[in-house]
Amino acid sequence: MACATEPVRTQKDLCDLYAYWSGNGYELINNLWGKDSATSGSQCTYLDDSTDAGVQWHTTWTWQGGHNNVKSYPYSGRQVAKGRLISSIHSMPTAVTWRYDNERIRANVAYDIFTSADPNHDNTGGDYELMIWLGRYGDVYPIGSSVGCVTIAGKSWDLWTGYNGSMRVYTFVPVSGAINSFSADVKDFFNYLQHYQRFPASSQNLIVFQVGTEAFTGGPATFTVSQFYADVI
Repeated sequence: MACATEPVRTQKDLCDLYAYWSGNGYELINNLWGKDSATSGSQCTYLDDSTDAGVQWHTTWTWQGGHNNVKSYPYSGRQVAKGRLISSIHSMPTAVTWRYDNERIRANVAYDIFTSADPNHDNTGGDYELMIWLGRYGDVYPIGSSVGCVTIAGKSWDLWTGYNGSMRVYTFVPVSGAINSFSADVKDFFNYLQHYQRFPASSQNLIVFQVGTEAFTGGPATFTVSQFYADVI
C-alpha cells in the first residue's frame, strides 16, 4: 500500500492584506495591492523555511475580472540598509528557483527593484524601477515599449522602458522563455542602464530588492519558490 504524501509544513501563513513576516535578513509579504480590481478571488502566501542563506515560500491564488489589472505581487525581499547609493554597491548577487503548477494563467514572475534620490523613500515606489522578468504567462506585457535586445548575465533580454506615473521603469524580458533557475549579479543590470540608458547611479539609493509574481487573472495556481537568496555588497 502506498504511503500518503506528507503535507508541506509551513512556518507562517499570510492571508490578510499586506500580511508580513521578516527574519534572517529577509521579508515576505502577501501583497494584494490590486485586489479591489477583481470581481472575485483570493490569495494566501506561506513561509516554508528561512535561514541566513535565504527563504523558501509559496503562494496560492485565483483571480477573476479586471483583465488587465495586477491583483497582487506577493514577494520575498532582501532587507537593505538605507543610504546605499547604487554607485557605491560593488555587487548584488542573487539566485532564485521557482515553478508554477498551472501555466494557464495571466501572470509574470519578476524581480522588482526600486531606487530613489531620497534614501528614506517608502518601499512602494521610487524614481526608477528595475524589473527582471523570469517568466510570462498569457498576454501580459511590461510598461512602455521595447527598445531592443541586450545580453546580460549570459542571457538575451528584450529591454522595455516607459513610465509608471513619474517613475521610470526598465524591464528585462527573457527572449527564450521562462528562466526557472536564475543566478546573477543584479549590479550588472544597473551597470548596463548606467552606461547605455543614462541611469544616474551616483544619485540613486537602493530602496527594495525583491522577487515575486504579479498575478492578473486565472487560477487556482500555486507559485513556489524553493530557494531565494540575495545580498548587497
